[in-house]
Amino acid sequence: MGVTAHPAGLAFALPITPRSVMMKSLKMFGKLCLTVLALALIAPMPLTAAPGDEFVALGTGGITGVYYPVGGAICRLVDKGRRAKEHNVRCTVESTGASVFNVNALRSGDLSLGIVQSDVQSFAYNGTEQFQEAGPDKELRVLFSLQSEAFTLVARDDSGIKVFEDLPGKRMNIGDPGSGNRNTLELLMKEYGWTDKTYALATDLKPAEMAGALCDNKIDAYVYVVGHPNGSIQEAANTCDSHLVPLVGPKVDAFVSKYPYYPTVTIPGGLYKGTPGDVTTFGPKATLMASAKLPDEVAYRVTKAVFDNFDEFKGLHPALATLTKEELLEGNSVPFHPGAIKYFKEAGLWKGEPPAEEQSVPPDPPAPAQ
Repeated sequence: MGVTAHPAGLAFALPITPRSVMMKSLKMFGKLCLTVLALALIAPMPLTAAPGDEFVALGTGGITGVYYPVGGAICRLVDKGRRAKEHNVRCTVESTGASVFNVNALRSGDLSLGIVQSDVQSFAYNGTEQFQEAGPDKELRVLFSLQSEAFTLVARDDSGIKVFEDLPGKRMNIGDPGSGNRNTLELLMKEYGWTDKTYALATDLKPAEMAGALCDNKIDAYVYVVGHPNGSIQEAANTCDSHLVPLVGPKVDAFVSKYPYYPTVTIPGGLYKGTPGDVTTFGPKATLMASAKLPDEVAYRVTKAVFDNFDEFKGLHPALATLTKEELLEGNSVPFHPGAIKYFKEAGLWKGEPPAEEQSVPPDPPAPAQ
């Protein structure tokens, strides 16, 4: 079991999905993924709009990842309430460049909601890392957390990559610009003093392209920060000889200690061909974000749609299967949206905002030695 350490030093257990549950979920994955994708594409997008409807666009990620079907599940439940005449909020899901893109689109007003990694959430709110030039976005608000994610390094068996330190000189996909995958990898690279030139080749493929490139022998490895089980990683495992690489060692330990929104997590063994044993790594949480400008009633209705239909929500993707309602209020470093707070108080879930010091971000890591 991994432990998430909050910036103030508090800790709470991060539950790891039991192997039996994960394996059962994996068998159902293909059918569930197709179902959710269909619902995401069809259900949230009615052909006509009634006067007074409130439209919200929910930014997710690539269609082969977890954000897209999870966003579709959220929109499906929101529209379920609209069809029942409970409200007039219409939700549409959009495939995007993921976390960094989504948080920038929230700032510009191009999205109403966005799924964002908890680390990117903190960087944007505090104006650190790649958000230094834009400055802090104190208008960011969170509705609730979602699934825990794992920094997942996938490598070809013939690449010789057994640990993270084997990557120099290899052909590496560093991630789509504006994605949480790339952001997290670049932050870890700083810890090692690496740059793009550390690799023989550094590509910026999107998630949908990574498994194909690996199995076509165009790259040796790629990183995917994602919930498990995942279709893209399953594709790579079933198509070519590949395996997951553990993220362990003194530098990784120092990295996790420095950035407490990256708890240690374990990917259960046996989920993917080629990886029979458990794999230790780290990772953030996915969170549903909005701007403070989002009307309170809209934020309330979106939150209520998920929590009032929680068992149905958990059944819409294997990565959601073991979530609890209480977990969805944990792991955030920005203020909650007033509309979400209204629902949490009604449901008896609200314990108050975390102290101000828990909404801070650790200092930037020192620059690597020249």
